[in-house]
Amino acid sequence: MDNDQKKSLAEKKSADTTAINFEQFAGSSSCAGCHKDIYNTHIKTAHYLTSAEASDISVKGDFTAGKNEYAFNRSVVVKMEKRNDGYYQVEYFRDTLKKERKMDIAVGSGTMGQSSLNWQENHLFQLPITYFSAAHSWSNSPGFPDRVVFNRVITSRCLECHTTFAKVISEAHKEPEEFDRNKIIYGVDCEKCHGAAVEHVKFQAEHPGDTIGKFITNPATFTRQQKIDLCAMCHGGRLQKLKPSFSYTPGERLSDYYNVDTLPPRTDIIDVHGNQYGLLRASKCFRTSDMTCNTCHDPHKNDRGKLALYSEKCMSCHSDLNSIGGVTHKRLGMQVKTNCIDCHMPLQESRVISVLLEGDKEPKAAKIRSHFIR
Repeated sequence: MDNDQKKSLAEKKSADTTAINFEQFAGSSSCAGCHKDIYNTHIKTAHYLTSAEASDISVKGDFTAGKNEYAFNRSVVVKMEKRNDGYYQVEYFRDTLKKERKMDIAVGSGTMGQSSLNWQENHLFQLPITYFSAAHSWSNSPGFPDRVVFNRVITSRCLECHTTFAKVISEAHKEPEEFDRNKIIYGVDCEKCHGAAVEHVKFQAEHPGDTIGKFITNPATFTRQQKIDLCAMCHGGRLQKLKPSFSYTPGERLSDYYNVDTLPPRTDIIDVHGNQYGLLRASKCFRTSDMTCNTCHDPHKNDRGKLALYSEKCMSCHSDLNSIGGVTHKRLGMQVKTNCIDCHMPLQESRVISVLLEGDKEPKAAKIRSHFIR
């Protein structure tokens, strides 16, 4: 990080590292004027789409009669209903309406699935039914008991990984936390990684000829650990907070804000969802190189499923097939160049994202790409 970035970072944060203010954010749409191409590709990424106000555009799942319900048993059914004022999850007991909650916020891009959150005054709660993309059907929400539950509390730590910013208005340590519903920036957008940008946008508008960005963070200039910390905040497992959510600013040490696991990672107990950094850290590729998450992932693009593209990234280091060795590699020959991924980073069932489909006795797990490079 250069001196200008360090100065900008210091100016943005007070000495007691309180959370950044909502008014310091410009919104990612303000980036489109100067960074149109990057903006247009970024808004198609799972990061950007990981949360949104519930709408016809954001909400996934089938709401047509006969396909819009989840039966817990013969008597208890939750139906997903589209009404004039929005989408609802409605509990019925023997066809009698018992409880209804509006789907106010959609969480999840729909790649794996999508859950819904409901406002109760200034509190947020996760709703009991989730759309599970792999089965193209409604399911019990991950981790929920096999009964209707409308009171699972959403915390600021939940929102920290599914939004760019959410204003907490309750006192510290008060539970459940309260939020200002008018001060939430949905999705993981430009300012999540580049920092709040009101000052940057104002400066660049007043100095259009200045091509060196001011009052903004450029992660490309970060050290290896700074880059990793930025991703590990949400992809580093269940980190315990040391400071309030949304206090961490890109470029700072993650260990100053969370209890970070420094023990050698155990790939037998790390789930493929949520701790990609732990799995990557156990990989020889990572341990013997300067590899970061950005070595393979372009955060500005949706490259999901492009196995040949990711294999090209592998071959940038493993360009000589003969140096890789092994009978299997030699037998496959050039085919290795188009799909290293399925063998070395296979899809695995998640123990965390597993849902109970209607009528099933055992949960069905989402399959997620392992980041332990074998």
